[in-house]
Amino acid sequence: MNSQIRYFVLLVLSVFGVSQSLKADYPIASHRYLADPGALVYNGRVYLYCSNDDDNPAGEKSSYQMHSIVCISSSDLKNWTDHGIVFQVPRDAAWAPKSWAPSPATRDGKIFLYFGNGGNGIGVAEANNPLGPFKDPIGKALVSSETPGVMPARNMWLFDPMTFIDDDGQAYMYFGGNGDNNVRVIKLNKDMVSVDGPAIPLTAQNFFEASWMHKENGIYYFSYSSNPRAEMRIDYMKSTSPTSGFTYGGVISKQPPLNDNNNHQAIFKFNGVWYEAYHNRIVAKQANIPPTYKRNICLDSFSHNPDGTINVMVNTVDGVKQQAYLNPFERTEAETFNAQSGIKTEVCKAGGMNVCQIDNGDFINVRGVNFGKGASSFQASVASTSGGSIEIRLDGQNGELVGTLPVANTGGEQSWKTLTCKIKAVKGVHDLFFVFKGKNVNAFNFDWWQFAAK
Repeated sequence: MNSQIRYFVLLVLSVFGVSQSLKADYPIASHRYLADPGALVYNGRVYLYCSNDDDNPAGEKSSYQMHSIVCISSSDLKNWTDHGIVFQVPRDAAWAPKSWAPSPATRDGKIFLYFGNGGNGIGVAEANNPLGPFKDPIGKALVSSETPGVMPARNMWLFDPMTFIDDDGQAYMYFGGNGDNNVRVIKLNKDMVSVDGPAIPLTAQNFFEASWMHKENGIYYFSYSSNPRAEMRIDYMKSTSPTSGFTYGGVISKQPPLNDNNNHQAIFKFNGVWYEAYHNRIVAKQANIPPTYKRNICLDSFSHNPDGTINVMVNTVDGVKQQAYLNPFERTEAETFNAQSGIKTEVCKAGGMNVCQIDNGDFINVRGVNFGKGASSFQASVASTSGGSIEIRLDGQNGELVGTLPVANTGGEQSWKTLTCKIKAVKGVHDLFFVFKGKNVNAFNFDWWQFAAK
């Protein structure tokens, strides 16, 4: 983690009375507010689909108004690509005014995305690839209060779906909230957009929300956020069946540092290691804005014991190991990074997303870049009406300057040109910093970059 960002994290910890021995989880995609992650491992990448807290107004009178889902992804678990909004209601599902806490699944070449219409029903969308476009295949809620087996329930929140496909191919969707007896699981047909039979009731100690299922060594682990009385931990139940026989297992993770409110996990296995994606509120606290409705995504790992119990996850500042070094000789999207200061992203007319709102002194940090035996030049796609420059630095915002790319006026904020500059010889593995300079606000936009080998 950049030393300045790490210093801030530790400073905030001390201000909020959190022991530095606990530390804080580092934020993923710190340039935007995201929450309630759902995880999909697909073709060597991890895709996290998130409630979009950018939909929630800022200020003391805000509320949960999320109506879109944002996807971020990574192949190394350090540098994450912002893919922007991949699903939005009512644009993509006319019956639903809200889209909360998504959960993805894949079958037969399709990606299915399940979401809560607030707390009033569960919808499904489908696409042919992880980035969409996602469309509503049934034109109504997949599960509602009218679905057999859902009721009777006392004050149930009908949301937070999680779809799990077992080893035999049977798909199950877990959902519910606000009461120990308000857990439900229902079988899905092979088409993944219709249900097979009534919902089955389950009971979970101190159940509040955030249903999730994973399986390890033949044991089914149903995890969930406990209620405020139980400190909003992520607890788990265990069984040898996906639909019955669950007994309380313990705690997967405690209430995240710098969260102090609702909790939500997505559990996935990647390269043989189990991870939990979750949210806290460190970015909003850093920005000194009310944090309740402005959450951010975090990531840590945990492990299972031979006896079937789970070791309680430790929240870390920078504890996740980078899975592979980034190759700088391949085109890399500018919206792929580990940390940043000041920038935002937007839909790019050339396709995908681009970095925008670049002001003087802003930067992007890309972790673990392997230059191998050397690089000789740098090129980037940029667009501008005023111009500026990109300083290419190693291992810190003020680290060694190995090159500067002048950015001229290209004729428009979406008028893209590829520019090139020479750089000093760079070898080996480094953290890469792009430090932006410009006299005007919103000096230029940045789409992608690439180095040339010696």
